[in-house]
Amino acid sequence: MKMYQAFALSAVFFLSLTHAGISISETSAVPPEHKEKPSSEYEAGGKSPVGEAPMHADINPKAPRMSETEFQKGKQIYFERCAGCHGVLRKGATGKPLTPDITIERGTENLEAIINYGSPAGMPNWGTSGELTHDEVDIMAKYIQQTPPEPPEYGLKEMEATWKVIVPVEKRPARKMNNLDLDNLFSLTLRDAGEIALIDGNSKKIVNVVKTGYAVHISRMSASGRYLYVVGRDAKINLIDLWLPVPDTVAEIKVGLEARSVETSKFHGFEDKYAIAGSYWPPQFVIMEGDTLKPLKIQSTRGMTVDTQEYHPEPRVASIVASRFNPEFVVCAKETGKVMLVNYSDLDNLKITSIDAAPFLHDGGLDSTGRYFLVAANTSNKIAVVDTKEDKLVKLIDVGIKPHPGRGANFQDPLYGPVWATPHLGDDTVALIGTDPEGHKGSAWTIVRRLKGQGGGSLFIKTHPKSKNLWVDTPLNPDEKLSSTVVVWDINNFDKGYEIIPVGRMSGLPGPMRVVHGEYNKAGDEIWFSVWRAKDKESAVVVIDDKTRKLKTVIKDKRLVTPTGKFNVYNTKNDIY
Repeated sequence: MKMYQAFALSAVFFLSLTHAGISISETSAVPPEHKEKPSSEYEAGGKSPVGEAPMHADINPKAPRMSETEFQKGKQIYFERCAGCHGVLRKGATGKPLTPDITIERGTENLEAIINYGSPAGMPNWGTSGELTHDEVDIMAKYIQQTPPEPPEYGLKEMEATWKVIVPVEKRPARKMNNLDLDNLFSLTLRDAGEIALIDGNSKKIVNVVKTGYAVHISRMSASGRYLYVVGRDAKINLIDLWLPVPDTVAEIKVGLEARSVETSKFHGFEDKYAIAGSYWPPQFVIMEGDTLKPLKIQSTRGMTVDTQEYHPEPRVASIVASRFNPEFVVCAKETGKVMLVNYSDLDNLKITSIDAAPFLHDGGLDSTGRYFLVAANTSNKIAVVDTKEDKLVKLIDVGIKPHPGRGANFQDPLYGPVWATPHLGDDTVALIGTDPEGHKGSAWTIVRRLKGQGGGSLFIKTHPKSKNLWVDTPLNPDEKLSSTVVVWDINNFDKGYEIIPVGRMSGLPGPMRVVHGEYNKAGDEIWFSVWRAKDKESAVVVIDDKTRKLKTVIKDKRLVTPTGKFNVYNTKNDIY
C-alpha cells in the first residue's frame, strides 16, 4: 500500500536463491548435468514466467515467488480489503490469522478458492462478487504467504506534519449560513472513491461531495450538531463545518496509518471541546482539539491480553463512544480485550480506568438510556456490558458466533421491556438482550430472545423509536440472494417471522451486489440502504417507506461510488439506533 513502506528483509544470498526459485535446502540437490549448463537449457519454458521483473525477496524461502510489483499490489489490496478483519500483522481478530506458518501450509490453490468464493461465516466472496479480478485473487493468495511487512510508528511529529486548519475558527460563520435541514442531513461513505456524499434527507439530493481519506469507516457528530467528523481507514480525519454555505472541510489530520474510530466529547461543560481518534496502526489513540483537530495527547494501547495475560504488539482501537455521565471516552482495544474509560478533564494527568472484558473487541453502542455500553467481543462470541456511570463491567454475555452489532438496536420488546439487539457474522441468529435492571430485573443482561434470520454474514441491525420494524442485512454472505436482500421483523409480533425485502432488485441494478447498513431519517418513517457494487459499476441508495416496507425512491448518481455506511445527523448526534 502507498502509505506503508516496504520492510521485507533482503540479502544478496537470499535474493539469488529466490530469483532461481531455490530454497536453502535445495542448493545441494542440483543435478550434476545442470551444473555446467545454462539454466535456459533445463528450466521449463526456458524463461521465468515473470520475465525480467524485479522479484520480491522474502525472508521465508518457502514463500511463493512474487514480483516486487505483485507484492506491492498485494499489500495495497490487503490494506483496502483484509487488514480490518485479519490485522495489520495478520495475527487475526474477526478474521482468522494469516501468518505464513498457516498460509503456506494451506497452499496457493486452497487460498485462492477461499478468497474467490468466501464463506457463510463472514468471509466475503471477493472474486465471484467482481471486486477482485482473477489475477488479483492469485496475487492475494501468494501475498498472504509472504512475511507480513511491519509499518513504522507514527507519533506527534508525523501527525503535526499532516495537520491543516483550512478555515480558522475565527473566520467560520457565527450562525448557520445555509437553508439545509441539518438534522435530516445524511453523511454517506463512498468507500473506494475516498469521499463522502452529504445528502439532503428531504429532497434526496446531494449537497456536496467531500474528499476524505480512503473508505471512511464512520461519521460522528459533535454534541452541538455543528461539526461532522469522518475517519478514513487510512487514518485521515476530516472536520466538516455544517454551518458553511456549502458544508465542507475546515480542518484535517492524519492520526496514523490505519484507523476506524472517531468521537467527540459530550459530557456537560465539555461539549465540542475535544475529539478522539483510535488507530489500528500504530495501536494508540489521540485526543485533539474539537474545533481544529490539533493533536494534544497520544496514548499507546499495547499491553497484556485479558485472557492469557500475554503481551500483544497490536491492540487496535475498535469502537469509541462518549460518556454522558462522566467526562470520559469509552475506548475499546480489540486484541487485548480491554475497555478503557479515558477521563479527559485533565489531559496533563490522564486518568484511565481499565476494564477487563474479552478479545477481540469490535463494534458496540449504548443502551436506550445512554448509561450502559454494549460491545461485541467477536471471537469470544460475547457481548460485554459496561456501566459508564459507575465505570465497571456489568456482565459478559454469551451470544452467537462472531457478533457484529454496528451500534446495535434499542427498542421495547412487548414482553421483556427495553432490549438491545445484535446480529452475527458467523451464524443466522439475532440476539435480543434485556437492558433494564430496574424495571425488568429478571431479564436484564440476559438473552431474552434468539431470532433466526436468513443467514450469516450480517453487519448491521437497525430500528427507530418511532418504528415497529427491526431490520437486518447480510452483505457478507456469499449467496447473492442473501447479500442483495434484507429481512425485517415486526417488533410486536416476532412469532410471525421475518419478511424478505429485495432491496437489490428494487434498485434496478444488475447483480452481484451487497445491500448494507440501514439508516433511518430523523422522522423515523424512512430507512435508507446502500446498494454496494464494484467501484467500476453503478451503485445506488434505496429509500424504503418504513410503515409499508415498500420502495419510496432510488437515489442514483455517477458520484455514488461503492456507497456503504450512512449516518443521519440527528440520530448520530443523539445516539438513536
